Amino acid sequence: MLNGSRGAAEGAAVPLSPPDLAESALAAVAAGAGEVLVHPRTPCGRESLSPRVVGPVLAELRGAGVRVPLSVPADVEAEPDPGARLERVRSWTVLPERATVRFAEPGARELAQVLLARGVAVDAVVPLGGGAGPEPLARFLAWAAPDRGPVRLVAELAAPDPALVAGLCWLPPVPVVLYGRDAASWPVLRLAARCGAGARTGVGDVLRLPDGRPARSNAELVAAALEETRLAGATATAGSR
Repeated sequence: MLNGSRGAAEGAAVPLSPPDLAESALAAVAAGAGEVLVHPRTPCGRESLSPRVVGPVLAELRGAGVRVPLSVPADVEAEPDPGARLERVRSWTVLPERATVRFAEPGARELAQVLLARGVAVDAVVPLGGGAGPEPLARFLAWAAPDRGPVRLVAELAAPDPALVAGLCWLPPVPVVLYGRDAASWPVLRLAARCGAGARTGVGDVLRLPDGRPARSNAELVAAALEETRLAGATATAGSR
């Protein structure tokens, strides 16, 4: 995640302008990132789903040579009203490859369906643990089906709880990505590596490296994530022998 909800006050590692986002994305991809999640913002820093904001950011990244799939969030921070979110997505003139939909928010199923109809893959974000109730997962289960198309379940874990992840094995057959924020970020990434799930990182999720040092860039976080994944995967393989 290139930027997330972070602002300038949270350090130089957070890219803000479209050119800075493009430079950060290119470096992250060079470090091994397989896709890029970016939060488009207006010049004053507000998240937005307006086609006049989303389109130029995507065009900037693609024009700079970012060739991996691009994803944007379609959630309440960018547009609080569920009906307005649908209209914004319908008005996009430049499309991302993927969009995140938070199933803890109202109107998630309708929004996901509109995105799929427009040819945009859906990352269904569901919080697990840490006081998160069962409703978001229930909403996803009521909506998800094998014929929905390109859908992933993105589980936001408050802590690296293997029991929560084990419970995902009975869900619809969709790819699973695990992630945590701040202190939970690296432990959850290691858990994802051990159980064979996808994972993500970036300054939008965590500002420090596994050893506690401040991250200087998204690329540095990606490189650290790949190394942590390698080590966790090797440990899991050795433990299963």
